[in-house]
Amino acid sequence: MSTGTLLAIIIPVAVVIVVVAVAATLIMRRRKLRERFGPEYERTMEGADSRAAGERELRAREKRHDSLDIKPLDSTTRDRYTRDWTSVQDEFVDRPEDAVHDADRLVTSLMHERGYPTQDFEQQLRDLSVQHSRTLEHYRAAHDVDALSTRHEATTEQLRGAMVHYRALFDELLADGGEPRRTAPA
Repeated sequence: MSTGTLLAIIIPVAVVIVVVAVAATLIMRRRKLRERFGPEYERTMEGADSRAAGERELRAREKRHDSLDIKPLDSTTRDRYTRDWTSVQDEFVDRPEDAVHDADRLVTSLMHERGYPTQDFEQQLRDLSVQHSRTLEHYRAAHDVDALSTRHEATTEQLRGAMVHYRALFDELLADGGEPRRTAPA
């Protein structure tokens, strides 16, 4: 075979191999993002200009999260938060709106104690989405009811639901607080 014929065979085969390798890498990266972010993956894709832009956003969240000093809680701190939650829950019977506001403050305090920045709600959601994506809808729903209750527009059933929603994230943050920090693979 001549050199030209060999090149005519080798170059297209090499190009196909490279294209398949790149496609496989993109598919694996997408699968990892979907697994890590769960429902937040689709939510981010819906709000993004393109799938690539949405996936860049999620990778940026991972990078930011990795730079945070998320720390476990010692048992004394976990016990204190558990007692505080019980108090907030007990408060619900007599003062449901106050209890929902206190639950919001308690969850925010727990996030802060763990090392999450807590100044901006949207940034809280982005930061939490990396490790707590499956409870973000609970947090969003509770936060919406908290806003309604500030205007005294929430029903008792909505307030009860908010407590359940706050509890979902609270329990996850508290339970995860006892685990050693997992580092992302390099």
